[in-house]
Amino acid sequence: MNRRADYLSALGVEDWRQRRPLMMGSALAPAISPAAVPQRTGAAEADSWDVVAAEVSGCTRCSLCETRTRTVFGVGDRQAQWLVVGEAPGAEEDRQGEPFVGRAGGLLNSMLRGIGLAREQVFIANVLKCRPPNNRDPNPEEVAQCLPYLERQIRLLQPKIMLAVGRIAAQNLLATDTPIGKLRGHVHSFGTAATPLVVTYHPAYLLRSPTEKRKAWEDLKFARRVAAGASA
Repeated sequence: MNRRADYLSALGVEDWRQRRPLMMGSALAPAISPAAVPQRTGAAEADSWDVVAAEVSGCTRCSLCETRTRTVFGVGDRQAQWLVVGEAPGAEEDRQGEPFVGRAGGLLNSMLRGIGLAREQVFIANVLKCRPPNNRDPNPEEVAQCLPYLERQIRLLQPKIMLAVGRIAAQNLLATDTPIGKLRGHVHSFGTAATPLVVTYHPAYLLRSPTEKRKAWEDLKFARRVAAGASA
């Protein structure tokens, strides 16, 4: 069994190969206007990754600073076309200072590999940079204080596509309480650059509900088509 088949097996799906790119605006894909695709220009010249990282490291904007072990800034390629956004650090992420580690991180890596992306080729971050105690859901005040850091990361990265992983991440990024099942399968947009955003399930949820892996695989294929159209 080859490496690709190993990744897809972890997702519980059969092998799939894209025969040709799906053009945006076709009958099979949602249209995105040229203005909706962010351009890699000199945006955010007054800001920098190092500045944002330093501010996150010393952040005391909310009470989570009192209970965290480490902040979790994000990892990956700072020129990546894909931005993967989760909810908040868990216990292991809090210890290591890196998002999506452990079993959930391993499954996320397999999900990305399934569509031809290595973890090192994307940028991975969370809505919150600190772990909520007992892994509770983030409260609105915490999101309000922390989301500007992610927005600055997005301006610096200028991704071609965002993948919102899990209900909490999707609802906070889109400012909605719509269930994740209804958010899937659509191209949303985020921020003033109207970055295309696709929603899928969180790997931790998929580990608890493996029968949903096929739906996540459909989301990934959809996101890949959207990204291909945004790059055209």
